[in-house]
Amino acid sequence: MPNRSWVPWLARVAWLSLPVTAGSVVADALAGRAPAVRLVAALLLWAGWAAVVLALLLPRPLGLVAIRVAAPAALAIAAWAAIDSGRGTLFVAPTAVVAIVAFLPETGRWLVNGTAYGDERLHLLRLPASLLAGPVELAGLLIPIAVLAGPLLLAARAWVAGAVALAAGLPLAVVLVRALHALTLRWLVMVPAGIVVKDHLVLGDPVLFRRTDVTSIRVAPADTDATDLTAGAFGLALELRLRSPVEVAVVTGRATTGVTELVAVLVTPTRPGAMLADAGAGRLPVG
Repeated sequence: MPNRSWVPWLARVAWLSLPVTAGSVVADALAGRAPAVRLVAALLLWAGWAAVVLALLLPRPLGLVAIRVAAPAALAIAAWAAIDSGRGTLFVAPTAVVAIVAFLPETGRWLVNGTAYGDERLHLLRLPASLLAGPVELAGLLIPIAVLAGPLLLAARAWVAGAVALAAGLPLAVVLVRALHALTLRWLVMVPAGIVVKDHLVLGDPVLFRRTDVTSIRVAPADTDATDLTAGAFGLALELRLRSPVEVAVVTGRATTGVTELVAVLVTPTRPGAMLADAGAGRLPVG
């Protein structure tokens, strides 16, 4: 398993450099706008930049939402500014670096583990394919638009449009951020006692599979008969097999759960290799 301890530092350095790289290009692109628009745009951009700095210095699952929403938005703004101002795209490169690093699986693992206690090790679960087919991307696009549109329209003296955009945009941004944040709270958790599966999309409550009850954890074979707890996610699935059935509350509908007995389950962590390595270190039977 490759060591990617450089990821946090690359993300921090690249993001911290933006005011003197992409920031200078954006300032040139805004130079011809009205003073009020320049002021509001600068305040909003500095606030967004500071929020991500805080997220990168104090790792939390919410920080993963912050960087994965802000990094593509920053890249789009920097690209627009480079084209509008006629400046070279070299100044946009650090923003592109952040946008790439933001979506690395290791970045997700680093940020969600900011909430881990003691010997816990959190492994983020992959998103369901149905959410990756548009809803998550749409939410990431709408959040910066919802936050920026109202204040910028008001600064441009478009009073009616600005008031409507502000009144509708801020509540929408809050709802979308909460929805994306909930998706960062789906984990496999390695604890001394075993493995906890915490996924509100498929389980009524988190479930602990005790280390003494686990007979194997491995890459799922093609003919596995394990119960699918992947929520329809793409990617390499791991099979967790037990000595005897365990009763769990499985989500069977939007608001209902059914109790069922499981002897084997399928899960899809974003970094299955890291998960297997942690399982081996925790004296679980791997392979």
